[in-house]
Amino acid sequence: MATSSYSVLKPYIAADFRVDLDKQDILNFPIPTSSPAIKANSYYFGHPEWAKNYFLHCHRDEVFKSCWQAATGTWDQKIVVDIGCGPGNLYATLGGKPQLLIGVDVSDGALSMAQRLGYIPVKADAHQLPFISNFADLVLLNATLHHCDYMDIVLEEAARLVRPGGILITDHDPQLTAWNFQGLGLWLWNLRYWLYRLIKRGGHTSAAEQTWGLASEVHHRPGDGVTPELYYKILEPLGFSVKVYPHNHTVGAEVLQGNYGESDKKYRLAQLWSGINPNSPQAALSLMCVATRDALTQTT
Repeated sequence: MATSSYSVLKPYIAADFRVDLDKQDILNFPIPTSSPAIKANSYYFGHPEWAKNYFLHCHRDEVFKSCWQAATGTWDQKIVVDIGCGPGNLYATLGGKPQLLIGVDVSDGALSMAQRLGYIPVKADAHQLPFISNFADLVLLNATLHHCDYMDIVLEEAARLVRPGGILITDHDPQLTAWNFQGLGLWLWNLRYWLYRLIKRGGHTSAAEQTWGLASEVHHRPGDGVTPELYYKILEPLGFSVKVYPHNHTVGAEVLQGNYGESDKKYRLAQLWSGINPNSPQAALSLMCVATRDALTQTT
């Protein structure tokens, strides 16, 4: 067991977790219950072609980079835990020289890609993370919560890892009030799947890719998603100062000044047809949460 990944992470692994090590130096922690969501995420992000499509087309643009750089600051000399890291989009986009960069996911294929970028890969269930508490400077969940069965449990588990004075950031989870399509708006929402497949848009290049991708997003559908109350309810009692920023993926660092931008026409039309005011913050497609743990707070 005296291999690089285990040796580096051993001080941060909780004593009651059993770990296996595969030939690729990926730390494997047994996942007690393999739910349909876990299976879908494992299969979709483990598919080499689909994972590559995701890596190239998602969360890689300058607007995304500007927003996240403003939220996290530098990663240099910090302990960073990226939960739901996928093939490594966050680090590939933001860069930096962290003291320790841990990537957690349920997909072997995605973890192998992230490993090549510099992540120490850990295969584990985000509902039951195999780490001690209060050790990380940055704990990050980008487009992760809505892929998990129980978003509240995953958020609480992620918060447990943050050291006093550290930061927890989540982003690109669908805001419930923005996606609550009804009537003609719901019809337009469903129509887009066929259009995306027709034009071979990234993530929808085949029926199989689209089916598995959608199956992985268990809380990204009309009537489901995240709310500001979720973050306040979970994080404030744990000693976090919580700020929630609605946004439409069209503005960068300005998101942190309350500028949520304007969504694409197709979303605005679907919202209008559903009785949703597309110019309201409640219609912003995603919520970003930036939560700083009080310097005096510890978690057991």
